[in-house]
Amino acid sequence: MKVRHALVTLIAAFGLAASPLTPARAAVPQPQPGTLGRHDISGTYVSGLSSGGFMANQLHVAYSGVFKGVGIFSAGAYDCAQNNLNTALYACMDTFMARTPPARLVQLTRDRAAAGSIDPVQNLSGDPVWLYHGTADQTIDPAVNDDLATYYRDLGANVVYNNTSGAGHAWVSPIGSNACSATSSPYVNKCGTTDPVKEMLTHLYGTVSPAASSLTGKLIQFDQNTYAPGGDAGSISMGRDGFVYVPRQCEGGSCKLMVAVHGCYQYYGLVGDAFMDQAYLNEYADTNNMIVLYPQATTSAAGTNPRGCWDWWGYQSAQYPLKSGPQMTAIVNMVKALGGGGASPSTLPAPAGLSVTGTTNSGVSLSWNAVSGAASYNVYRDGSKVNSSAVTGTSYSDSGLSAGTTYSYTVAAVDNSGTPGARSTAVTATTTGPSTVCVTANNYAHTVAGRAYAQGGQTYARGSNQPMGLWNTAIVHTLKQTGATTWILADNGC
Repeated sequence: MKVRHALVTLIAAFGLAASPLTPARAAVPQPQPGTLGRHDISGTYVSGLSSGGFMANQLHVAYSGVFKGVGIFSAGAYDCAQNNLNTALYACMDTFMARTPPARLVQLTRDRAAAGSIDPVQNLSGDPVWLYHGTADQTIDPAVNDDLATYYRDLGANVVYNNTSGAGHAWVSPIGSNACSATSSPYVNKCGTTDPVKEMLTHLYGTVSPAASSLTGKLIQFDQNTYAPGGDAGSISMGRDGFVYVPRQCEGGSCKLMVAVHGCYQYYGLVGDAFMDQAYLNEYADTNNMIVLYPQATTSAAGTNPRGCWDWWGYQSAQYPLKSGPQMTAIVNMVKALGGGGASPSTLPAPAGLSVTGTTNSGVSLSWNAVSGAASYNVYRDGSKVNSSAVTGTSYSDSGLSAGTTYSYTVAAVDNSGTPGARSTAVTATTTGPSTVCVTANNYAHTVAGRAYAQGGQTYARGSNQPMGLWNTAIVHTLKQTGATTWILADNGC
């Protein structure tokens, strides 16, 4: 079986069994040609599957001052391939060759940070990291994925590792088109009623609102040549077109940014919009103030990348896992164009002693220990900054919250240049009072009360953007409040 497994792995790596698929349209919005406009980005995160998982790890480690957390479906530890295809195949996918111990890769990471080729490793301490590996996954050996978990834990990251699902080698979502144990195109599986995407986003952000039942944002198709070094995406095995999903509320308000990196055989030129449609990220984007960037790799003209994988073993450049890596640079250029990234990372440590000192129906009070060298502090609720002005003391009162609701908080010290340092360990607080607020009224009354809004003659629930029908007094709905400014349809019961 091991010999057969090795042959299957080798065939998959070189694309010998590939069969082109015709791009197909689905429920994801029709793409609109455009450019990457700048938004108010409150935090940048990255996720990916397989080669996209390796790339997500590389981006998080090399640009730890940009990316605040990562979600990875089936991949290995940072630079386990060591710029060698055989090592990638037989030590980072299978285990025929001896694997580089996680401790040695941790030291390699520290050495590169000291040399300035990647960001400081202290940025990774406390970062949320979510990992997933299915028991039917025959592409990445479980020990390889275990090494990734060990690597991150050794660097102080906050790791959650789901390795009990019966999934094959795939991204897993409630709307995946493949059976749970499958390993086949388009590599998006459904495993019963489980929702790993919600698990991932909850660990990264703290709490998330329910996914939207229909999409109201727009999908923008942009030219990746603009962001590739030298202006030629094809020369670094990236496609001409990239995509970004922008919810309506993110066009004028603060939003998080999620970079979603596809796997091999999963790029747009082969499977069309299947990954963007089935990953279940857009549905959460609409209800959680999140923009989703979908960069695209493709096959290489030189034949070194027949599967359309991202470069995690050096097929395109020996600089692949560093900040200078061409594909890494291109993706970060896209992130910065959207408003993510910000200034150079601060070296201030995470504040210790964060605790909840009081709660009311609409507020939470917090305190923490002072950090030497801090000019001020930022307070984050469910992953987004809540203080509009600098917090110069070591306490903060958050207001305007919903009664009977649980929130997650972290704090970061800010240096004299205005750059925040590492975030503290999260604490949760639950406001007092009843947890459920439901209101039944007509669409006109809902909009007047601020529970909904009207646009183009149609009515949408505030925060969740769920469609409610025509804006008039004849249509009646029940809305349930799930956040300070978020309402969802609850016609079937509150």
